Amino acid sequence: MHDHRLKHNDSLDMRTALYYSLMLLLGFAWYKYGQNLLRKKRWNENGERTEGLTGPVGLLLAAAAGCYFLFAFLRALVRGEVPCLGKACGMQVYTLAANTGDYWANMFFLAWMVLGLSYAVYVTLKIWFRE
Repeated sequence: MHDHRLKHNDSLDMRTALYYSLMLLLGFAWYKYGQNLLRKKRWNENGERTEGLTGPVGLLLAAAAGCYFLFAFLRALVRGEVPCLGKACGMQVYTLAANTGDYWANMFFLAWMVLGLSYAVYVTLKIWFRE
C-alpha cells in the first residue's frame, strides 16, 4: 500500500511540474509575441496599421479582467484564503493554513493572469500611442 501512495505522489509532482512549465512557456511565448509587435513599425509595407494584442473592446475586457484578478489576488493575500478556480471545485476555498499547496497554486494562477493581461494592455497602448 505504501508503494501505491508513493507512485500517486510522483504522478502528482510530475503533473504539477508540467503545469508550471507550460505556464512559464506560455508566458514566454506571450512576451515574445508582444515584443515582436512592439518592434514593428507603425505602418507596414502595405500601408496597414500595426495592431496591438487587443482591439478597443478587447482592451476594455482585458483591463477589467486584470483588475478583477488583481483584486482577487490582493484579497487572497490579505485574508489567507483563495476560492478554487475552475469548474470541478464547487465553491471550495483553499486556506493558507490547511491547503498550502493548492492555495499557492491558485495564487500563482491569479498572479500569472494579472501579469499576462497587464502586458496585453501595455503592448496595445504602447502601439496605439507611439509616434
